[in-house]
Amino acid sequence: MAPVTPTQETTGAPAAPRTIDRREGPYGEVVLRERGGPPGTPATPVIYEIIANGCFLMDTSDGRSERRLIDAALDALPAGRTDPAVLIGGLGVGFSLARAAQEPRWGRIVVVEREEAVIDWHRTGPLSAVSAAALADPRSEILHTDLVAHLRTEASRDAYDALCLDIDNGPDWTVTEDNDSLYSPGGLAACRDRLTPGGVLAVWSAQPSPAFEEALRNAGFNGVQTEEIPVVRGVPDVVHLARKGA
Repeated sequence: MAPVTPTQETTGAPAAPRTIDRREGPYGEVVLRERGGPPGTPATPVIYEIIANGCFLMDTSDGRSERRLIDAALDALPAGRTDPAVLIGGLGVGFSLARAAQEPRWGRIVVVEREEAVIDWHRTGPLSAVSAAALADPRSEILHTDLVAHLRTEASRDAYDALCLDIDNGPDWTVTEDNDSLYSPGGLAACRDRLTPGGVLAVWSAQPSPAFEEALRNAGFNGVQTEEIPVVRGVPDVVHLARKGA
């Protein structure tokens, strides 16, 4: 009998991440991977993760901070605001979109995503398990474009009651150099201009950034605060919140 090579089945150890799709786009390489426990163990779910240019962005293991990004923005809006419109910057694994669609108070939900591959993974791929119901919601709209360009484009000047941005690992750790401009004075001014009076800017980050808090104040935002969201391992994720004056 041939010798048995140790595998996931024989060792019980988690398998290495498996690549589901890999694409080269205008902003570099994006990869969708899956990982999970040994076969036959339903208690260990399959986890999907998105990698951009070799940098881990997010996965489906938790999602509490991505959901809180949406809830915190809604909570911070002025009392009595009816049918508010929210712009979500970055589709990611879909947690923020799904959370927004679960909330009946949102009147319009727009998601800006620059990676065609990510949109495909939600529409026809495995991430549809997270977002299918939200994509079918008549309030939802997906725009395939770059967020920074969209905010600055005069041809599309829709106003939103909330901007919920999650396109990087934080203001101090961007996925591509072009994203740096979003957190610059000009980028924050573009965000402020897209908000209705009293509107809220919410920015997800993997760690607090006092420098970004100061940048928000310098850009004319009020009520700047940082909310920490505990995670399973490591330092808490955070949501930076700021309001446009009435």
